Amino acid sequence: MEMEYFVERLKVNYKTLAQFKKFKAYGQKELSMQEDLEANIIENNSDSPFYGIYFGNQLVARMSLYFIDTHFDYYFNNSQTYLELLKLEVLAEYQGKGYGTALVSFAKSFNLPIVTKPILNSNHFWEKLNFSSITDETKSTNSNLLIWHPANEMKNIS
Repeated sequence: MEMEYFVERLKVNYKTLAQFKKFKAYGQKELSMQEDLEANIIENNSDSPFYGIYFGNQLVARMSLYFIDTHFDYYFNNSQTYLELLKLEVLAEYQGKGYGTALVSFAKSFNLPIVTKPILNSNHFWEKLNFSSITDETKSTNSNLLIWHPANEMKNIS
């Protein structure tokens, strides 16, 4: 039985910055959101692109989730609105407990295509969640990108 986690939009403030510093200690430089947050600090900004899961008072998993409007679409041949999911990270001692999957499920709940660039040999994680390599439908030549389509999820359910 899979445990349910509450994903919430993270506030852009100094408390969140302190929590992000814990991730930088475990993560790779390209996963760090600390600089992103520092550049956008506005106390309790509700339009934050950062989402996370807390265990007690500790932020244990986080990601950046950007809504890309059709006008700014640079991946798909048939321009569309989609999500760009970046910098998903779970603290080392909380990995393997469903936190990363819960964040991705939250992103999927918007029922829009999701584009991500897996790092740190995480392709297996993304493939398990029905993400696949960029295909002919895109104008991107970046073969490192993975994509998830809501329509593909429905095919796997039936």
